Amino acid sequence: MTAALPRRLAAEAAGTALLLAAVVGSGIMAVALAQGNAALALLANAAATAAALYVLIVLFGPVSGAHFNPAVTLVLWRQGALPAAAAGAYVLAQLAGAVAGVVLAHAMFGLPLLQAGTQARGGTGQWLSEAVAAFGLLLAVLLGARHRPRAVPVLVAAYVFAAYWFTASTAFANPAVTVARALTSTFAGIRPQDVAGFVAAQCVGAAAAAVLAAWLAPAGAAHGAAAARAPQRARA
Repeated sequence: MTAALPRRLAAEAAGTALLLAAVVGSGIMAVALAQGNAALALLANAAATAAALYVLIVLFGPVSGAHFNPAVTLVLWRQGALPAAAAGAYVLAQLAGAVAGVVLAHAMFGLPLLQAGTQARGGTGQWLSEAVAAFGLLLAVLLGARHRPRAVPVLVAAYVFAAYWFTASTAFANPAVTVARALTSTFAGIRPQDVAGFVAAQCVGAAAAAVLAAWLAPAGAAHGAAAARAPQRARA
């Protein structure tokens, strides 16, 4: 039986909060320990994010579907897997959880709780990277849920780890993550003025993935329902 909506929202908020704590906290720790080695810092940040993501999807997937990402939620809503009211509530829970996760990471490392992001992440290459990151992530979620539902946690975590390295933007791929990361000036941050471009690119990539997945594996409402039940996500 599907969990009651309040439990599902709590799972989405808690999971997204822990995801952001992993993204931001591991970035802070990586920079502190890497002694100026940017490649090592990125490797540590990517590995911690992917590992946390796998655990969170396994834990929260049976409760809420473990979307942790408004792009995933909105695609599933468009497919008929979620009613509009529930989808809207999911997005709000994800945004609240993401902000809470950034604040938690700052608190753990004794930093000011809210900061303005200072990392410049704008321009065509960055936007294309975010479209590609979101496109691949949604394909992992949608096609994985269709063909290998038990493998979705591994598929998503592995894709996010790889996308940290093959995209110029380090693959935020998630509107809630992007908004929250504008509230940190650490390694994982983004300038507030760059958020809109990232989110727009992510939405384009997610929409393109939904179209391709529906064409590659047409199954109508059954496809959407399967995707909603499977453990899913989406990132950093």
